[in-house]
Order: sequence, then structure tokens, then C-alpha cells
Amino acid sequence: MAEQDDVLQLIDDTESPPEDSSARKWKIAVIDDDHAVHEGTRFALSDYNLNGSTLEILSAYSAAEGRTLMRDNPDIAAVLLDVIMETDVAGLELVEYIRNEIKNETVRIILRTGQPGQAPERRVIVQYDINDYKAKTELTADKLFTSLTAALRSYQQLERMVQTRRGLEIIIDAASTLYDFKSMQRLAEGVLTQLASLLNVDCAGILVLRDNGNAAAADFSVLACSGCYSRFIGTTSSKSLDPDLRQMVEAAFQRRKNEFADHRSVLYLRTGSGREVVVLLQAERQLSDTDRALVEIFSSRLSIAFDNVILYRQLHEANTQLEDRVVQRTRALMQANRRLSAQWLRLQRANGFKNEILGTVAHDLKNPLGVILGRTEMLTELIGAGSSKDNITAQVEHIRDATKRLTSMVDHLISDAMADAFDITIRREPVDVAALVNEVTEANLPSAINKQQSISVSGPQQFVTMCDADRIREAIDNLVSNAIKYSPIGGKITVTVSHEGENTVIRIADQGPGLSPEDLGRLFGRFQRLSAKPTAGESSTGLGLSIVKRIIDMHGGHVTAESPGPGQGSTFTVTLPATEPS
Repeated sequence: MAEQDDVLQLIDDTESPPEDSSARKWKIAVIDDDHAVHEGTRFALSDYNLNGSTLEILSAYSAAEGRTLMRDNPDIAAVLLDVIMETDVAGLELVEYIRNEIKNETVRIILRTGQPGQAPERRVIVQYDINDYKAKTELTADKLFTSLTAALRSYQQLERMVQTRRGLEIIIDAASTLYDFKSMQRLAEGVLTQLASLLNVDCAGILVLRDNGNAAAADFSVLACSGCYSRFIGTTSSKSLDPDLRQMVEAAFQRRKNEFADHRSVLYLRTGSGREVVVLLQAERQLSDTDRALVEIFSSRLSIAFDNVILYRQLHEANTQLEDRVVQRTRALMQANRRLSAQWLRLQRANGFKNEILGTVAHDLKNPLGVILGRTEMLTELIGAGSSKDNITAQVEHIRDATKRLTSMVDHLISDAMADAFDITIRREPVDVAALVNEVTEANLPSAINKQQSISVSGPQQFVTMCDADRIREAIDNLVSNAIKYSPIGGKITVTVSHEGENTVIRIADQGPGLSPEDLGRLFGRFQRLSAKPTAGESSTGLGLSIVKRIIDMHGGHVTAESPGPGQGSTFTVTLPATEPS
């Protein structure tokens, strides 16, 4: 009995159970092929009690049954295992199975043998991962109690180690999750959630932040709340907190360290950027030493997460500024691309018309011209030979017929060219016409500078007109380029945009040779030749001004030209409805 008391005293002097442990029923397994051993073990341990915890004894009568039992019950705390069952080493093989195959490292194995000489104790202890080795003859009820109690205490300590490891795994996983948050409020809410998960207990919490270590108590703000503190969600001022709660927070900022008392815990951390964070936790139970250690480790990793959010915010602001600059440059490139597109369309139209005319001259017009040329030579010879009037008249008729065919071909070519030129469609969209006119003027400015001319543009910005930007650009470009082309060196060109009633009005005035009344009457006709010397409308003796008129007409507007007289310049006025006609 003295030996038993000494052993029990040694066990009691080891690490005591955690404060939050509660009575439980330990599972132990008896694996032996002798039924009497099972009955004796159950009888000896029938009144077993350790700190209020009792036993649940599971039995297996062979090594094969033991494999199944251990595989199906991974929470068994201790095993009383016989060495010799189906074979002389069946128990030892079962030890290998438990440790190496099902990877159960926490269960405590007490090896029992009826023939100790067959499996020497020293060799077995060294070679196999067991926790005790007893001969059945020496394992009395008292020694069984002692061995089993030591095994259960050891298992309990291993359980605490496993719980600690799980807590650390939660901390590692939580850290990677918290680093993904991009807003300070979401991060704060995540911290409270992860703390509750780490402690595995319902708890209320509040997290506050003070910027740059400012010592002014009124400067901290509440970022997240849970449980009984949820009523403070949305609080922007520390004065909104209860006096005792605010006092605890202020004391934590002054103390600058963690504090654990009863059911309430206060965590303090300072980030690398100088900001300070305080977390108050109100738990349903007092935290154990293990809980506190895990909370300390968790809080030590939070400063990186908070600095990460701050850096992300700074990076986002820098990225936003960069995006704004990219948008501005993109808008400028799009405007330049539009100008190039409009110029390309004009060049493409002119090139197509040129090719068609040249092809017709080279092919269709050659034949009637050849007839005219041949008949003219024949007519010359007849006249020189004194031929009769009838013969000469016949040749003149041939010439007249060939000329009519040639004229008809030219008319068809002109008709086809006008049809292609006037094949125009529009797509209405909101357009800042004043900005568009500025773009067109800037595109034509190099030509004006070459002639030492000045161009002034005026008009209200951000006034939206429903029109086709590309078509209106084409029309205005035509009028501005005409004004530059036919104004004298050193002349002045004025472009204005105004709003008159519900219309948008664009005026292009130049100091060119002006227009006669006859020219004004036929200015926008197709292929009309002006009577005066080259003027501001001369470039449109082809299709230019006719296309301008067509574009403006399709928008429901109109274009007009005014001139005080020859030599006094001219003004072209484009009037557009500001909104889309119903």
C-alpha cells in the first residue's frame, strides 16, 4: 500500500487538469484471448474514478478483433493488450498496426503478458512504442489502478497538446484569411469572428482603433462589435460608449499590454505604421492558460494584417489616380483616332471616285472618242477632196452620235458618283459639340499656321447635342478647311458655337474673296461651277458642300451661307436641333 500511495502522490504532483475540464467517461480497450482476464479487469476497475471521470471498457478477444476495435474507436485513451494471442507476437504486431498504420499516437498502450520470458521486457520497451509492460501475475488490482491512472493522465496531457496544435492551426489559417481583407471594418469584424472560433466559446467583443498613436482619448473609433456590444455598431465617437467601457479602453491605450481578468480580456497591439488597436472580449468562461497563450500568439500577428489594409488603401488610391490619367490619355487618343477615321473616310471616298472616273476614261470613254477622232479625220479628207455636202453631213452625224453617247456615259458616271457620295447614314448619340469643334480646329491648325492665319474658337462646354459625332466632324472639317484654303495669307478665321432656343448653332466666318449673289443661289448644288474667281465655296464645285448639306439635313437641321459681297469674306452657319427629333 505504501508503494501505491507514493505512485499516486507522484501522479498528483504532475500537471493538473485544465480549469475548464469537466467530468468525462474514459474509453479503454481490453484486448486478450482469455475471457477470465476480461472479467477480472472489469471487476477490478468497476469503481474506478479520476477527478469525477469513470471508465467505458471495450473488449476484443483476438488481435484481429483488436484491429477492428482500434480502427473504429480512435478516441480510446488506453489499451490493456495481451502479447500472445493467435500467435506468439500477435500483440506486438497489433502495436505496430496502431502506431504505424492507423497513426494513433495518443492512445496509451499497456502491454500484459502471461509469459514474460518469451517477450523480454527490455527488448519490448525499446523496440515497440508502448507506455508500460506488465506481467499478468504482478498486475494486481492496485497496480492496475496505478498504471491505468498514469496512462490516462499522460493521455490527457497529449490531448491538451493536440488542442494547442489545433489552436495554432486555426491561427495560421486565420492569418491568411485576415490578410485578404481590403477594408479596415471588414478586417475588424474578421478578428472578432476568429477569436471566438479560436476560443471555441461564445463571446462578446469590441475592437477600437486610434490613428498614429495619438494620445487624445477622444480620437479612437469603434470598428467592429459583437454580442452585447453590438449596440455600438456605427459609433464614430468614443463619447458614444458607456463610461466604464470607455474608461477600460482608455486604460488599455495607456497600459499598452494585454490583460486577462475573470471573464473579460483586453488585448492591445501597435502596428508598424503607428496605429493602435484595442480588443475587449467578454467570454462565458474564464480563459485557461492555453487559451491565453493562443490569444497572445494570435494578437501578435494582427499588426501585419492592419498594416496590410492600410497599404492596400494607399495602393488603391495611387491606382485610382493612375487610372484617371490613363482615362484622360485614352480619351485624347480616341479623339485623335476619330479625326484620323474621318480623314480616312474622306480619302477613301475621293480615291474610290478617282479610280472609277479613271477606269471609265480608260475604257468606256475611249471608244466614242476614237469614233469622233476617226470621223474628224475622214471629214477633213472629204473637205480637202471637195466631196459632196451629203458625204460631209453623214460624217458630221457620226460625230454627233458619238458625242451623245459620250455625254450619256459621263452623265451616268456623275450620277453614280453622287449616289455613292450621298449614301450617308447617321447614328445619334450625346455629343459635346463645342469640344468637337475644338478638335476639328486643332486638326486644321497646322494648315492655318502655314498661311500665317489665326483661328479663334469660342463656345459653351458640356452642352450635349444629339447627333452623329463622326458625320458632324466631317461637315465642320469641310467648312473649316475651306475657310483656311480660300482666306488670304495672314487672314483671320472665327469659329463660334452658341445655343439659340432649342438649336445648336455653329458659325465659320472668314476674310476670303466672298460670294456673289449668283454663287449663293447655287452654292450647295451638285457639281456646280461658281462664276467668280475661287472663293470659300470653290472647293465644293464637286460634292463637298453638297455632302455637308446632306449631313445637316439628315440631322433635321440646315446650313446657310452669307456674304456682304465679293472681297468681303463669307460666313457659313450650321443649325442643329439640340435634341433628337421625335
